[in-house]
Parts: sequence; C-alpha cells; structure tokens
Amino acid sequence: MIDHIVFDVGRVLVHWDPERPYRHLIPDPARRAWFLANVCTPAWNEEQDRGRTFAEGEAVLIAKFPEEADLIRAYRKNWHEMVPHTLPETPDILSALVAAGHDVTLLTNFNQDTFAEAKRRFPVLTQPRGATVSGEVGLIKPDPKIYAHHTETFALNPSRTFFVDDTKANITAAQAAGWDAVLYTDPATFRADLRARHIDFETKPAAGA
Repeated sequence: MIDHIVFDVGRVLVHWDPERPYRHLIPDPARRAWFLANVCTPAWNEEQDRGRTFAEGEAVLIAKFPEEADLIRAYRKNWHEMVPHTLPETPDILSALVAAGHDVTLLTNFNQDTFAEAKRRFPVLTQPRGATVSGEVGLIKPDPKIYAHHTETFALNPSRTFFVDDTKANITAAQAAGWDAVLYTDPATFRADLRARHIDFETKPAAGA
C-alpha cells in the first residue's frame, strides 16, 4: 500500500541540459567539453545545489580561471536555456495523481534561487503538497539525511512511500531509507510502475488530441 508519492524534478519533470547554452557560447566542441569538464563542472554546480549562491560559486571559479570570467557568469545568466521546458507526460501524470487525491511531494537537488525561478515558469511544480529543495535545507541527495528530513517534514511512512528519480545513487539511498523507489527512464515505464503498486490515476489527453 502506497500513501505518499515523491517526485524528483530535473530529468523527471523538467528537461535539464547544462551544455545547451554553451553550444552557442562555445561553438568549438573540444573547447566546450574542456570548459564543462574543468571549469563549470558538475561538482561545482552541486555546491550551488547544496545552497551556495551562484555569486559565491562564480567568485570561486573566477579566482582560478580569470580568463573565463564571462563564460563562468554565463552559467547562471543563461540557466533558463538549460531548463527550456517540461518533459513529456510526467507533469500530466503528477497533475492526475494530485487531482485523484494522492499525497504528492517533491524531493530535488536544486539551488534555492533557480528553483524559485522554475516554479514561476513551470506551474506544475506548485501542485504538490510541498517540496524539499537541497539548496534550501543544505542537504543533497544521496545523503541519507535529506531523506530523513523529507520523511519528518511531510510526516511520511517510509514503507508506504513511492519515489521516482533519474539517478541510480539517489534510488539506492531512498531504498536504504525504507522507501519504495524506482529509476525514471520513460513515461510508459513510470505508468507501469504506478499501476504495479495499484496507484490509480487518469491523465487527460492534451488539447486537440
């Protein structure tokens, strides 16, 4: 029996591709690959997801790579291009679950500033009962403490909690916390995962379909 459904956000509900703006900012593929592997790296961005401001993060990198200052600042300036739209179907599934009366929350690695922007741009993120945002709480998946925080904040029963995320390490950590968790791959598989747990919902066809 599942009483609580928890969604990740990036690459589950919304598209996220940090390379996207740099395809025109750094047209040369080799130079672009070097920049994203050595300057604005995933590890650097993770610290913003942990709560560091982008201004602080930019200052750290500019001190090390002063010649790259404009491109470093371009990461936050062009962040909206990295998150251009919602993904197909999963936002409709979330809306249908909420409409059907299920308890839905979000658990996401996201900077507090960009998450506020994402909520303004994508109203589906305001539909769940609430969200644990890594940048707001200073904890980040797959740290076990963030699952405990979410459980306590939203009064979840771990054994009755179903979680979907696009990263295997986050799924493993959720399972260790006692949650039922699955890796997101595509909408059809996710629908099957929900139905396998007898979670009833019905999505409406898109307008004009």
